[in-house]
Amino acid sequence: MQDAPTFETLTLAIEANVAVLTLNRPDSRNALNLQMCHDIVAACEHLTTHPDAHVLLVAAAGSVFCAGADLKERQGMTTADLVARRVAGFTAYAALEALPMPAIAVVQGAAFGSGGEIAAACDFVLAGEHAAFKYPEVGWGTVGATQRLPRIVGPRMAKELLFTGRVVQAQEAQTLGLVNHVHPADRLMDEARAMAQAIARQNPVTLRLTKHSVDTGLETTRQGAMAVEMLAIQENLRHSDWKKAIAGFTAGKEAGKHGD
Repeated sequence: MQDAPTFETLTLAIEANVAVLTLNRPDSRNALNLQMCHDIVAACEHLTTHPDAHVLLVAAAGSVFCAGADLKERQGMTTADLVARRVAGFTAYAALEALPMPAIAVVQGAAFGSGGEIAAACDFVLAGEHAAFKYPEVGWGTVGATQRLPRIVGPRMAKELLFTGRVVQAQEAQTLGLVNHVHPADRLMDEARAMAQAIARQNPVTLRLTKHSVDTGLETTRQGAMAVEMLAIQENLRHSDWKKAIAGFTAGKEAGKHGD
């Protein structure tokens, strides 16, 4: 087994096929700085090749998931510096989005700006009752969150959230599709771990191919999407013990018929 590396701005632990990446700048409300961008990319590179990482939880230390970009870091930057910093952020989000295994964001508090992008780069979100989302880029006189957000909530709602920069509380976020489930704050991480453990018990090859098929299929035509799925089915048949799985399913149904 590969040992998880250490990072300046986050922690990474892997246990029982569940990896937990924790944003770890609580004194700065987990604001995304350049070092955290680099650390996220490095952590994702490590996870991509780690045989024991079947599912990833992206969580955060403290009461805030991520308050956005570290604006203190940007003081004194030139235009070129700022562009480079934005590119580093985009690279971090893309690294999370490109992970082959399912990635679940566990949002316990505010996920503003970059925090919303980190959550959106994951496959879906579990939120605590005190979670909140905000996309303040327009109010800061910049552009951001214009690609993932519309794909999640639709273009009309995305425009409202971007143009107004209003705060979306956990329950509304669930209604809009930003969040899959809302849990009491004291049970959020336990619920997230339970879901991750259930997913991790599935065949990792099948999980990765299913994620790839959904993500790739959404970006192509219906005919192209069917071809993507057929190729995934063929690869899955080559690399998974599907005969054993079907035999087990059939045996379970027969046992149920006889009351065993």
